[in-house]
Amino acid sequence: MTNDNDNDNDRMVMLSLNRNNDPPSRFWANGNFTVADDAPDDFSPSLVSLGFIKAAVRRSRRLVVVMAAAGFLLGAAAYVTSPHAAQATTRLLLTVGPESVPGTAIADDQAIAQSRAVAELVVRKLKLPQSAESFLGSYTATPVTDRVFQLTVNAPSGDEAVAWANTLAMEFLQYRAQQLKADQQQMFAALDQQVTQAKQKVNATRKQIAALLAQPRSAERQSQLTKLRSQEAQQNGALYVLQTGVNTTRAGTQETTASQVTGSYVIDNAYLVPPRSKVKHLVLYGAIGLFAGLALSLGFVVIRALISDRLFRRDDVARALGGPVKLSVGPVRLSRWRPGGKGLAAARSSNIRRVVTHLGKAMSARSRRATSLAVVPVDDTRVAALSLISLAISCAQEGMQVVVADLASGAPAAGLVGSNKPGVGPVTVDGAHLIVAVPESDDLEPAGPLSHASAQDKRSSFTEAVNAACASANVLLTLAPLDPALGGEHLATWATDAVVFVTAGRSSWTKIRAVGEMVRLSGSQLVSAVLVGADKTDDSLGVIREAETGHDPQPAATPSHPDPGIPSPQPTEARQGRRHYN
Repeated sequence: MTNDNDNDNDRMVMLSLNRNNDPPSRFWANGNFTVADDAPDDFSPSLVSLGFIKAAVRRSRRLVVVMAAAGFLLGAAAYVTSPHAAQATTRLLLTVGPESVPGTAIADDQAIAQSRAVAELVVRKLKLPQSAESFLGSYTATPVTDRVFQLTVNAPSGDEAVAWANTLAMEFLQYRAQQLKADQQQMFAALDQQVTQAKQKVNATRKQIAALLAQPRSAERQSQLTKLRSQEAQQNGALYVLQTGVNTTRAGTQETTASQVTGSYVIDNAYLVPPRSKVKHLVLYGAIGLFAGLALSLGFVVIRALISDRLFRRDDVARALGGPVKLSVGPVRLSRWRPGGKGLAAARSSNIRRVVTHLGKAMSARSRRATSLAVVPVDDTRVAALSLISLAISCAQEGMQVVVADLASGAPAAGLVGSNKPGVGPVTVDGAHLIVAVPESDDLEPAGPLSHASAQDKRSSFTEAVNAACASANVLLTLAPLDPALGGEHLATWATDAVVFVTAGRSSWTKIRAVGEMVRLSGSQLVSAVLVGADKTDDSLGVIREAETGHDPQPAATPSHPDPGIPSPQPTEARQGRRHYN
């Protein structure tokens, strides 16, 4: 009869884990899963690839969207708050001289208009409080045709733009006229120098002739005089031709220069250019800001993903932990996380129900040993606490005697049922009767009911109270975060099996590895790991080879010297699938 009751209780545990018609959970690895033997030893699924970058961007999509939106708003604000310059334009008709290639003269005039000399003349004329270089950046000179020239000026106001454009046109024409006249004078000086040189040659020949005439008559003198007079005649002829050509060139140059000066004038006085569409400029500035924000956010996300040591993938967590990740769920929203019964509202989510089902299977799978399970959160204790309390309530509602031990700082699991004060006492939640145990805040490594006989003398009153509560209990559930600074030797005194909770992207390889090692060193069996907040694009299984764990699998720990107050189960009871604490 006792055997039937024990079997009925075990079936009640399994039924309580699958009540409310919860949807079937997807487990990424079962206990009998076999890894492919042909996988290369140096295979690493964490290599940087396009998929890795896409996953990193997808995880940080909110940051990317916020920064892109902020960039758009900043760009639009920059346009709205910045002063918008008025623009005026004027056109000039320029008469140019003869040119070998059409369009070269107007290009020279464009270079003159955009020279520092012209800009400095305008600054002086208008007495502007800026340098010539600064004024150069406020206007442009653009050839329209081979003779039409356009000047466009930007100024703070419309009146200033018109005044600046008119002054620029006048100063340019004057400066250009001065340059044309200066070129003309240089040409005249060169022509006059040629005439002077020709006259000097004639005078030199005449001096030679005069010197020979002063000498006595001779045949040689007469021959030299004949030669010099012939040379003088040739030089006089060349001088005449040169003077005629110079006079003609001077007349033509004067006429050309005069036509260039007088034939160049303003054909369109300066007028304001209608402003372009403000909406287009606003959208343009916003688009530039959007692109900048998007580029910065993507760069930040990618660089952070490349240099971060936080783990996201199931395989990476399994390698670091040294144990399989048998369940992964999406993010668990705990925005309504509050102490007391209201905080249990988050347990209705499908992810929490899946976790509770997995914890029940992990517990019942080892039912031949003590019906005890420890939940070890690596980072966030809230999801682990909620899952543990949900499992306890589920078992208690089916008639099981459940003890919940909350060893976490602040007692988050006990706080969900309104009993986070130190001590051991009964609690009723949703018709379920639980016994909640919370150690004192200064008791960093409280011993549990599975402690060795040699530690009996060191038991505290808290341990004795827990032992008394477990005497009539069927299930012992423990929330036990582990601190590398303290170790985890006390874990085996609370549970023979442990399930580790890891939040994707919250913990580093070193931290996860330390928790896995502490669980193994304590003597408890690392049954499974639950990955919370897993990426939907993660296709890894979370199962590793035994060679990758760096240790041999250990069986679930059973105290070699059980506490006299908590006898070990008899062989008949072990085969029946239930362990008593009394």
